[in-house]
Formats: sequence, C-alpha cells, structure tokens
Amino acid sequence: MYPCGQGLIKIRGDRCWRDLTCMDYHYETQPVPNPLAYYMHRNPGWFHQFETLFNHFIELVVPFFMFLGRRLCVVTGVLQVLFQVLLILSGNLSFLNWLTIVPSMAFFDDASLSFLFSSREGSVKRQVSRMQTHKAGGWRPPKHYGGYIRQLVHLSLGVLILYLSVPVVQNLLKSKQIMNTSFNPLRIVNTYGAFGSITKERTEVIIQGTSSLNPNDPNAVWEEYEFNCKPGNLTRRPCTISPYHYRLDWLMWFAAFQTYEQNEWIIHLAGKLLANDISASSLMAVNPFQGKGPPRWVRGEHFRYKFSRPWGRHASDGRWWIRKRIGPYFPPISLPGLKKFFESRSWPLPLQA
Repeated sequence: MYPCGQGLIKIRGDRCWRDLTCMDYHYETQPVPNPLAYYMHRNPGWFHQFETLFNHFIELVVPFFMFLGRRLCVVTGVLQVLFQVLLILSGNLSFLNWLTIVPSMAFFDDASLSFLFSSREGSVKRQVSRMQTHKAGGWRPPKHYGGYIRQLVHLSLGVLILYLSVPVVQNLLKSKQIMNTSFNPLRIVNTYGAFGSITKERTEVIIQGTSSLNPNDPNAVWEEYEFNCKPGNLTRRPCTISPYHYRLDWLMWFAAFQTYEQNEWIIHLAGKLLANDISASSLMAVNPFQGKGPPRWVRGEHFRYKFSRPWGRHASDGRWWIRKRIGPYFPPISLPGLKKFFESRSWPLPLQA
C-alpha cells in the first residue's frame, strides 16, 4: 500500500494534482532532467492530463488490486514496476525509482517468477515443486522445536508491524498528512511521499569566480563552475545518470528555491572553491581555475531556466536551455573575508592548493 501515501500527499497538496496540470511543469522543473524530459515537456496539454490521471490510478487505485486474488495481485506488481520504469526513463530520480521497485517484487508469487529459475534435476525450483506437490496431497512435514520458534518469531514480527503501523495509517487519514516521516526510533515503519507539490518554474544557482582584484569592476571576467549534471551551460545536453546520483547537484536544486542563509553549506563550498580544494573540485565537471591560480572572489548568481523549444531558434543554435538572470544569490566573497564566518561555525579555513 506504499503508493497510496504518495497519491494522498499529492491530492491533498498541490492544486495542480487536482486540476491535472502538474505534468505541465514536472519535466522542466524536476531535480535533474534528462534528454527525454526535454521532449516530453512539449507534449500537448491533453497528454499531460492523461499522465496525471494515470499517476493517480497507479497510486490510489491499483494498490487495492492486491486484495482481489492472485492474478490481480500480479497485475498490481507489473503495473507498479512499469510505472517506475517510465519514471526512470523520463527523469533522473534514479535510485528512488529503483528502490521503489524492490517492494513491488512482493506482489509476485512463486508461479509468476518460476521462469527465472532453472528446471534441471536437483535445482531449487524442482525441490520447491516437489514440496508443493506433497503439500497439495495432504503431506505435512513433522514439526520440530525450531519450527515452533520460527512461527513464534514470525507471529511476533507481524504483531509488531501491525502495532507500529497504527500511527502511519492514522497519518494517511489526516487532512494534513506528514510526508517522509518515521514514527518510531528504530524507523521500522515509515511514511513516504514524493512531489506533494510541484515547482512551477526552474531556478538555478550558478557559481562564478574571478581573478580580478575588484569584484565590482564592470570589466571583471567571471567564469562559471560547471556541475556534473545539473543545468548550467546552456548548450550542454541534459544528462542521464540513473541509477547513480550526484548528491551535490541534487542539493543545488533545493538551494535554488531557498536562500543561502538556509543553506550555509553552499558558502562552505564557495570557500573550498576559493582555495581550489581538490576534494571540492572533484565534485564538479568543470573548474575554470583548475591547474592555475585560485580565484580571488567567488559569487552565486540566480537564474531562471526554461527548456528551449525543440527545433526552435534557440535549439538550432545548440541551446537546450534559455535563462534569465534574477539577481545575486550570494555576494562576492573572498577567502580572507570568510575567516570569521568559518571560525564562528568551527569550520577549518580551507588552505590554498
């Protein structure tokens, strides 16, 4: 029933899930779009509405098929796996989708998965088949002390899961459902839900550095750092990274619709870049100061990004993205100027490479 939590979060959250317009924005504003998302974004409105309805069907209706017999239980598993595969193909949520496929395997019984195993004599499949035949004929293996212990453990675990699931189910039924929360210290039973709200526009933080003595000099040349996968260079094709994930790129997506005061780690990163720190540079695709003197100043610029139109004017110039500057994200900072900031947080001041 895990998809129900996701579906309920969406229905109760963003209005676009109710008026079927969320997919108008999703492909362009998801954490790290891939090339297919670039083209999927331009599908007509009716297709996006169908996608949203299909999402609701998979998450809110299909999970109940598991109670309607073996065949529909298998159908539930197939639909859940196919849905995650579609998400993998159309975006870079990566490991989240792959992990969601794992519990879907529980929908398949031995018969539906038997084709995956060898049928030769002595194989596990043959042994299980004999046991099932004997059991169907009324034969029962003699019970030993260990069997009773195992049954007791299984029963105890079942009771524990039922008990721990009470606050989870209560949370699902609340109008203000909590997303991605654990209700016990061991985190055995949790709530999960993704994309209860959809970002309607994409903003990006572009980190730039300069060797100029004066960062306010209009003639200062600012060079851009390029991350491994997140949008930056307008002519770079969106990447495909599944099932891997670049954590820094993911965090930059969140930082872009918050402030640097809410994400102090980005100033820590800027300090590392001011020192041409090797570990920080290894997380980037392009460090324009690699192999030469570090920048004197680093700043963060805030841009609004949009997909270019396939086969349009910008795309013909090799641009996958169009961007417009919003303003500064964080002002120009230097390594000496960061000394007190780092000391107040007990961070070691980076040493220049």
